[in-house]
Amino acid sequence: MSGLTGKGNPDISFLLTGLAQLVEHRSPKPGVGSSSLSSCAKDRIMKKLKLLTDIEESYTELRYKTSWPTKGQLIKSAIIVMIASIIIAAIIYCMDQVVDNLMHFIYGLR
Repeated sequence: MSGLTGKGNPDISFLLTGLAQLVEHRSPKPGVGSSSLSSCAKDRIMKKLKLLTDIEESYTELRYKTSWPTKGQLIKSAIIVMIASIIIAAIIYCMDQVVDNLMHFIYGLR
């Protein structure tokens, strides 16, 4: 069974090394009581701290780094959006009427 050592075949050597690393990673360390539980608790605490840090950074950026429009700029932008929406709706209505009349002309439905 000297072929299982992996010295002659690089494919087997790679597999055995990966398997050994997986077993070492999964096996509990001797003399350490419930290390996986404490690491899970530590991960949860770190995730909560990261979430709080992210929220604080977002608030700081919105409060101090974002430039907010004035009331006048906001009103002008809203009016521009309303006018553009009305123009686009009118164009779509006209196109619908043209296609409707063309279909009635072609198929003689009237």
